[in-house]
Amino acid sequence: MTDLLFFAVFPYVAIVLLLVISIQRYRRNAYTVSSLSSQFLESKGLFWGSVPFHFGILTLFAGHLLGLLIPRQVAIWNGAPLRLMVLEVSGLTAGLLTLFGTLRLMWRRMRSPRLMQVTSPMDRLLYALLLFQIGSGLWIALGCRWGTAWYIHTAVPYLRSLFILQPDLKPITGMPLVVRLHMLGAFVLLALFSFTRLVHVLVAPIPYLWRHVQLVVWNRRRPRRAPSGNGARAAREA
Repeated sequence: MTDLLFFAVFPYVAIVLLLVISIQRYRRNAYTVSSLSSQFLESKGLFWGSVPFHFGILTLFAGHLLGLLIPRQVAIWNGAPLRLMVLEVSGLTAGLLTLFGTLRLMWRRMRSPRLMQVTSPMDRLLYALLLFQIGSGLWIALGCRWGTAWYIHTAVPYLRSLFILQPDLKPITGMPLVVRLHMLGAFVLLALFSFTRLVHVLVAPIPYLWRHVQLVVWNRRRPRRAPSGNGARAAREA
């Protein structure tokens, strides 16, 4: 019964929340869709946390997505032990980068009173969920080895059955508990996506990649310099 609730019903609830709340938030509170930047409050720690976090999490997302879209090609790639090892090491490295970036961002906020004032309860919940997902993912990578191989034979058939509205729980019923919790955590993040700062992904400035170069000119009055030498003497005598 719990499997039916968590893995056959809850995924659709998460998708509905994602779509409905995202559209409603964008139409009624468009300003809140963009992630509020804290770079003006502190920039150095932001760089060393944001860069590895985004690089790592985007790599992990791309890897999971490729396994879902082209499982046959991934299986062919994993046919050679060396290529399988490359994929495994790449995923583990991306997971460690994401963990480092998340911890660095959390430490940055905790040590700055100004940042803590703009940290909402939803931000704290988001960090907790991200840590759980990253931690369980690393546990799977180290404890349930060769995940890139069995992922396309277990999780992918299950996820594809969700898309065709015919949930098939057989591929995941025998999976270890940590794998099931990791998958459930992904659905929880999906359900809360529109309530958190992660929603800024929907308005990512992708057009910046091909737009024309923008020229920024500072137009401000320069301070007058005091005259020197003979000019200063003449000014005083005048």
